[in-house]
Amino acid sequence: MDEIGRGTSTYDGISIAWSIVEFLHNHPKSKAKTLFATHYHELNQLAEDFPKIKNFNVSVKEVGNKVIFMRKLKAGGSEHSFGIHVAQMAGMPNPVVLRAAEIMGHLEKDKALHASKNNLKEMPKNNYQLSLFDIDPKFKETQEMIEKIDINTISPIEALIKLNEIKKKLES
Repeated sequence: MDEIGRGTSTYDGISIAWSIVEFLHNHPKSKAKTLFATHYHELNQLAEDFPKIKNFNVSVKEVGNKVIFMRKLKAGGSEHSFGIHVAQMAGMPNPVVLRAAEIMGHLEKDKALHASKNNLKEMPKNNYQLSLFDIDPKFKETQEMIEKIDINTISPIEALIKLNEIKKKLES
């Protein structure tokens, strides 16, 4: 089963997937062998609660700023996702990847992965507009900083740190 609850809210998706796992595990007549592919890390808990549930994840190797998927399953649940790395590897435009890293950092910092509406109101806005005529000296420095970044090797976390440096430069 792949991406159970896709297209729903996070809580809906987790709840649906969790319920299906429990149903399959506890079904009195069936001994279904089922492979679940999901990014709901909360489901890792089920292996501790149900004897027939086993967690596996695709092993990864981090080399410098890159994530390499080893195409090998290893025992245990995954602690985190590499979705932004995957988006970058898939050719997602770099401004989108950088913005995603910024948003993720904000959500993780506030422990708001399942954010309430109030926390989402505090999300940093992506309100910027480039001037077609005069370039402010701060923006010129920012442009030079950005041009020095090797987008093919920078990790999302490093991108977030670099964005923070740029933000501080613009605020000074």
